[in-house]
Amino acid sequence: MLRKIVPAALILLGLTIQGAAQVPPIIDREMFFGDPEISGAQISPDGKYISFIKPFRNVRNIWVKERSQPFENARPLTADTSRPITSYFWSRDSKFILYVQDKGGDENFRIYAVDPQADGDPVPPSKDLTPMGKVRAVIYDVPRKTPDEIIIGLNDRDPALHDVYRLTISTGQRTLLRKNEENIASWVIDLDGNLRLALRQTDDGGTEILKIDAEKLVSIYRVTAEETASPYRFFPDGNRFYLVTNKGASLDKTQLEVFDLRTAKTMVVERDPQNEVDFGGAIFSERTDELQATYYIGDKERVYPKTKQFKEDFAKLKKAVPEGRLGILSRTDDENLWMVSVSSDVDPGSTYLFDRTTGKAVLLYKSRPNLPTEHLAPVKPIRYKARDGMTIPAYLTLPQGVAPKKLPVIMFIHGGPWARDYWSYNPYVQFFANRGYAVLQPNFRGSTGYGKKFLNAGNKQWGTGAMQHDITDGVRYLIERGIADPKRVGICGGSYGGYVTLAGLAFTPDLYAAGFSIVGPSNIITLLNSIPPYWAPLQKMFKVRVGDKDDPKEREMLERQSPLNAATNIKAPLFVVQGANDPRVKKAESDQIVAALRDLGRQVEYIVAPDEGHGFAGKENRLAMTVAMENFFAKHLGGRRQEDVREDIREKLEAITVDVKTVTMPKRESVSLDETMPAFDGARVTPQEREYTIAMTMMGKEVRMNQKRSIRKDRVEGKEIVRVVDEVTGMMAGSDTLDLDAATVLPMRRSATQGSGRLLFTFKPEGVEGKLVMGAQTLPVSAKLSAPVLAEGSNVELAVCTLPLTLGYNATLEQFDVMGAKAQKLHLDVVGEERVALAGTAFDAFKVTLKPIDDEAGGQTLWITKQDRVLIKAELKLPVQAGGGTVVKELVK
Repeated sequence: MLRKIVPAALILLGLTIQGAAQVPPIIDREMFFGDPEISGAQISPDGKYISFIKPFRNVRNIWVKERSQPFENARPLTADTSRPITSYFWSRDSKFILYVQDKGGDENFRIYAVDPQADGDPVPPSKDLTPMGKVRAVIYDVPRKTPDEIIIGLNDRDPALHDVYRLTISTGQRTLLRKNEENIASWVIDLDGNLRLALRQTDDGGTEILKIDAEKLVSIYRVTAEETASPYRFFPDGNRFYLVTNKGASLDKTQLEVFDLRTAKTMVVERDPQNEVDFGGAIFSERTDELQATYYIGDKERVYPKTKQFKEDFAKLKKAVPEGRLGILSRTDDENLWMVSVSSDVDPGSTYLFDRTTGKAVLLYKSRPNLPTEHLAPVKPIRYKARDGMTIPAYLTLPQGVAPKKLPVIMFIHGGPWARDYWSYNPYVQFFANRGYAVLQPNFRGSTGYGKKFLNAGNKQWGTGAMQHDITDGVRYLIERGIADPKRVGICGGSYGGYVTLAGLAFTPDLYAAGFSIVGPSNIITLLNSIPPYWAPLQKMFKVRVGDKDDPKEREMLERQSPLNAATNIKAPLFVVQGANDPRVKKAESDQIVAALRDLGRQVEYIVAPDEGHGFAGKENRLAMTVAMENFFAKHLGGRRQEDVREDIREKLEAITVDVKTVTMPKRESVSLDETMPAFDGARVTPQEREYTIAMTMMGKEVRMNQKRSIRKDRVEGKEIVRVVDEVTGMMAGSDTLDLDAATVLPMRRSATQGSGRLLFTFKPEGVEGKLVMGAQTLPVSAKLSAPVLAEGSNVELAVCTLPLTLGYNATLEQFDVMGAKAQKLHLDVVGEERVALAGTAFDAFKVTLKPIDDEAGGQTLWITKQDRVLIKAELKLPVQAGGGTVVKELVK
């Protein structure tokens, strides 16, 4: 045998032939993110046909073949050219295939039916069973006893609520079963196709199960906002149903119980034998209605057979197919033929047809047969401790062929947030690992599946709270073990994972080197203001889990947790991805963070797909986003990348890339307030002398100044006035003199100087006249007014001090915006009462926020003493156009 010669270049790099060979090749991104050749196979209930999803004219559609035919002989049943079909199901009598489809990702789903035996050119016609615009159809049940009927919900009468209909598939005829006039979030059908139960949220955000008794709804079971209860399936007798619940202080994990409608009593069926996780799910016989198996998903899935027959059949199945995670996709009516998937962390899956009578399984297809799975990276379940001692479950994937030391890292964050990651094949995780990144998927508190204590620990903990800390602590876990290069940590995710990406860059700006946010909300207030109407029955859940935007203290918390309001902190490059039709996270959420960062001079890139919603379903859009993501992280974290890009994908990426210079800050939604400015009480303004310190923080630097304020009463031209003089010393020295009407506290004249700049204004009911002098340049100012205004600065502060402040008080003010030469409306809220210690004295003060109504960002907060109405502290957020940052003023004496 010839001795292999080690090339000199490899010796110089400290590598061996063996070590170099272990580094996997760069796998073409299309093998991860292109459409699978075949997916989603099902066997018809009568066993005659096999259906599946496969591209037709470059878009995923439904196909069908006779069971014994080869896949090459299959024919397409649908020919959607604009949006892929991702799921479908058979009618109980095998006469129809039904599927749902929306337009451009707007999630206004319609229900369609197609006859698999019908002819067509090139496909048989699909029947639109819910032909209504801007209506979201949902399917509640597919009754076995009436195979030509399904039970559906439609929100055509009220966008927030779904009425219940019986829909005949063959004719499209709909029969109203019940109007939803009781704020019902969901409905439950028994095995005979009868409407039996309803679920709705209670006033405290909990869940209530109601029995349908003719026209009445009778409450039969309630849980609090921190508990879970959900009907799972009826018994054949219609008197009992399976219930998944964790009701009670002694019960943390959800368990399976039986609820008896005759006695209103429950009986425990099963809880996790390992007491590790919540109840995962159950498998029932559609022939006998027996409970055949239960399963739980801890680090991996565990299945527990419940009948002798299923135990034997499942054992045969495991012997007949390769080792991996098993999934029963569908079964024939006689349950002799099973469509089964087998997958793992490094295998996207294969599909088999299993015959339980013979114990044999036949491989039908591999979803991605060309994917070199031998080069994929194992996904390892791990645990790490959060800063408060809570244990965080997670999955760690390390790139193949390199030592796990000082690696670039991607924190890949799941959406929801009330969801979780699983041990499974994930194309993004494997793609990142193939490019040389270590990937951590933390199931941070607030994730589901680990019991109510773990879930509830995430309540109101977004952004600056413990949910984000868990992710930060995951990064530190990797750094402490030497796995992560602290200078090359990136963060990425979609939906809530996109929010976490923005929050990570805003609230821990030194932790991440880059962030890639996919449909992530940037402002929790605007997110909650724009949720789809059909989520209205769940509004109380958002108040419990996220926060109550209508509560002054919680609104302040939500504003602190909104990355947009901390955009000035973001230093790392950011890439933002958005679907134009997203009904959950509106395009404005991305527009506003992109515009803010652009105005701050930060590195931000942006793509918007005009034909997508909450995530990218189209293949070309998906691949274009992947190219952008790969290049972005390679540039900022140093991972590997595939150099070549297909021309059509390159063109698609160019088409959806947005020039950030063209992005405009969305207008804030109108606030329902009295538009008339309140009257100010001049008698409350008393002569006084005050001194303040001023600290201006911008781009991590602080400038300190001092301010003296003199307030005295005078008479000018026979009229009583209040003259306010502010003298500022320090780096930005200047003076500002303001004459106010002594009775109304409205401005009359203003004169200010700073350096070589001067401002001279006269205020009259019809408008403002004056000039700005900047060195040798003079700019005249002339603005017409339709209502009185306040002058910026001291006038606003004094005017607020004269109002009848009390907790919860709100009003609309108008101030004159000097730079914009126009009136600007401010939303005033008394959001709290605080004890503030300044200058050696403790003051009881009102906390007052002032925010521009036409712009969610910016604004100021004032602290005004309750007794004598003196301004003791002010905090001003500078607009991004002025460089961002904050100005804090505090009373000295």
